[in-house]
Amino acid sequence: MSNEKIVAVALLTQGNLDTYGSALKRVFPIDEAPCFGDLLAAIDEADRNGWRAEDRKEALRKLQGR
Repeated sequence: MSNEKIVAVALLTQGNLDTYGSALKRVFPIDEAPCFGDLLAAIDEADRNGWRAEDRKEALRKLQGR
């Protein structure tokens, strides 16, 4: 394993790749599996829930005058 830190992992469309051109050094294409859409939906839902929790915390802080 390399000592280099991972700085980015992304799922990109072909259009995204076309935009970046040769600026990306390593690209690994993935095959779309039957469950891949469900995985993306679960990730999106978890992200939305995280933002909702942060929004609730911020609203409470504002209500408490902090």
